[in-house]
Amino acid sequence: MYAIVDIETTGGRPDNDRITEIAIIIHDGEKVVETFSSLINPECSIPYNITMLTGISNDMVRDAPKFYEVAKSIHELLHNKVFVAHNVRFDYGFVKAAFKDLGANYASQTLCTVRLSRKTFPGYPSYSLGKICAHLDIEIKNRHRALGDAEATAILFDKILKQNNHNIEGEWLASEQKLTSLPPLLDKTVFENIPERKTGVYYFHDQFGNVIYVGKGNDIKKRITQHFSLNIKGSRRSILLKAEIADISYEETGSELIALLLESDEIKKIKPTYNITQKRIKAVPFYGIYESVDKQGYINLQVSRIKEDEEPLNTSDTMEKAKELLYKQIAKFELCLSKCDLHKTGGPCFHWHIQKCKGACGQIESTEAYNQRATKAIESFSFQNESFFLVSKGRHEDEIAIVCIENGRYRGFGYLDTSFGQPSLDDMRSCIKKYPHNRDIQNILCGVVGKVKKVGYLSEATQRNDLSNY
Repeated sequence: MYAIVDIETTGGRPDNDRITEIAIIIHDGEKVVETFSSLINPECSIPYNITMLTGISNDMVRDAPKFYEVAKSIHELLHNKVFVAHNVRFDYGFVKAAFKDLGANYASQTLCTVRLSRKTFPGYPSYSLGKICAHLDIEIKNRHRALGDAEATAILFDKILKQNNHNIEGEWLASEQKLTSLPPLLDKTVFENIPERKTGVYYFHDQFGNVIYVGKGNDIKKRITQHFSLNIKGSRRSILLKAEIADISYEETGSELIALLLESDEIKKIKPTYNITQKRIKAVPFYGIYESVDKQGYINLQVSRIKEDEEPLNTSDTMEKAKELLYKQIAKFELCLSKCDLHKTGGPCFHWHIQKCKGACGQIESTEAYNQRATKAIESFSFQNESFFLVSKGRHEDEIAIVCIENGRYRGFGYLDTSFGQPSLDDMRSCIKKYPHNRDIQNILCGVVGKVKKVGYLSEATQRNDLSNY
């Protein structure tokens, strides 16, 4: 038995939006045996644009039953049925969320008529409900209303059953259930053509071609698969994203560093609907390590909130992480806790007593000797005011990826072919495509300083001769 479902909602997010209308048509595999339809009071205002699309207004639902008032009837209709819908993850996600709000756990097998249509009637340019119904001469009597769309979906489902001699049980149904890990609007050949074990940036597009999510991965296909493996019990946001994905594009970068930089820039430029963390130019980090010189001439290091008018040596999204990084430098370079703002009382610091500080806190150690170590510490985790290239592997073995840092600021990246020999610094400069510097980029680069090979920028004499390793 099949429950063919269509819903109308106040928006596209089950975590914030609510059902305004539901229709359920029970199909026994041969014919329709029962029909249910009802407006639902969403207990919130219906946006004007939704009313323009569906025709359902606040006045229409004011006296309609709330979901909990019809939940028992809906559950009885859906119980022990295969849940069928056009773009099933959307409808199923909302119905499951509505039951969850009541403390009930609804779960069912699902079938998507988008995917079933692709398999049964291949070759059409679009499989949206309106387009596929037009192609198959199915009349939709009341478009964008639950019952009208559900009745059209039921006719479509009936055609699918007849085309397959009513054989969607057994292997066919099991196969379709396995494939529902892919987004319903996505042609499986698009996914199959994504390369494996390639590093880069990927883009999810909706049915209109708009980029709705940008991500990166050391293995693009594996990372995309992780998105699709999130089931209905996972994040509601992931369910909605998955329901909208109609196409995937990608760009190989070779280097994980380039993937991080490109992903950050693309998110800020495109502002995809489902990306949140890096949309703002001035997003995290909120804390930085800053350098100053005290009255005695010693270099001091302090952790503080990000200052608008001063560039930090390094950055982090929490004070704890910034202090952890500073403590590592203190231990490695035998720095003084007092000169790092971590010993607040007078007299020698704790590290002096355990012989891990050479006495800058008591002016026993000279400023010159102390500042030499402090400068080395700064150089190990910061690139403020430095100019250099970061070199990593490219998209194939005869290519290197190059990131340009000039006066402590990110200038961009590029690629160079190494099959004809080691490139010069002029070659490196000429290949750089310019990108903007911002705090997210600063945070990314601070995280890799010391881990990625540096090559001199200002003069050929500083260039190393071991680029062949990259």
